[in-house]
Amino acid sequence: MSDGDGSGDPTLGVELTPEHPVPEVVERGVAAEKAGYDTAFVSCHYNNRDPFAVLSHLASETEDLRLGPGVANPYEMHPVTLAAKTATVAELSGGRAVFGIGPGDPSTLANLGLSDERGLRSVLEAFKVAQRIWDGERVSHDGTFEATDAGVNFDVPGEIPVYVGGEGPHMCRMAGKHADGLLFNGSHPDDLSWARDRVAEGVADRPDERGDFELLAYASVSIGDDREEAREAARPPVAFIAAGAAPPVLDRHGVDRSVASDIGEKISAGEFSEAFGLVTPAMVDAFSMAGTEDEVTERMAGVLEHADGVVVGSPLGPDPDEAITLAADAMRRARSNPSR
Repeated sequence: MSDGDGSGDPTLGVELTPEHPVPEVVERGVAAEKAGYDTAFVSCHYNNRDPFAVLSHLASETEDLRLGPGVANPYEMHPVTLAAKTATVAELSGGRAVFGIGPGDPSTLANLGLSDERGLRSVLEAFKVAQRIWDGERVSHDGTFEATDAGVNFDVPGEIPVYVGGEGPHMCRMAGKHADGLLFNGSHPDDLSWARDRVAEGVADRPDERGDFELLAYASVSIGDDREEAREAARPPVAFIAAGAAPPVLDRHGVDRSVASDIGEKISAGEFSEAFGLVTPAMVDAFSMAGTEDEVTERMAGVLEHADGVVVGSPLGPDPDEAITLAADAMRRARSNPSR
């Protein structure tokens, strides 16, 4: 992993979203490995298919791709159970597991009565306990969750890097100090520049034994030959991003706070078409890399001035299978950009 100074090849990851049947998502992950992606994160939302079912199939169908949830949260599932499931991915994949964990999507957690539970402390405690369990310890814990003499009954192969998913200043600093990386929910160079500064504040307090740190732009990407089709396909994920964005982020991009709030309310009510219809061109520009390969290449190059890599996230593009290849090509071109 990079130490954030711009050395080495930037990471290229992909977000696989199990809103589609599991075999289809697995095929997409296999294609991503062939196209040169390093890591596949499988998104975690209660209303989609089980991410760990996808990960178990991917473990047997891939050889080098790192695999993990992206991102899980410590509220829908007990953190110890989450650690055991991720350890199972490590075992199945021969030590290729990664662990993406964050405070969760507020719009969907609201459906489960969990939106008030979100916070930094619960995320930190969850992955600290997970790391002890992966090291073979029996763990007792009394904090945002409880565990008594908990552990797994098998050896966990390899190291499991922890990537914190988040975008707030405190979460960025915490990741820089305690985790292996940050999955920053952003697609714009201005946001990644801000995130790099916040991460640096945490890295300044990072013990040397924790090793290098990696800041990844967990970006909504919609790439295709037809510019307008690509931008239209970006509407659904942009709606979720805008709804969950902090007020300073909305202000940074000139996005109306009240419209973002309306989008969030409609998503929580299941009125998705209405929510997506409220997405403006300014939101698409701010919260996604959307357009032709040339446009996405240019945006990736700008982001890579501040980040150590990009995770190509939902929707990928109007044709997701074609988009995996197009985004990999865009990343190769962006990596060779002299500004990097």
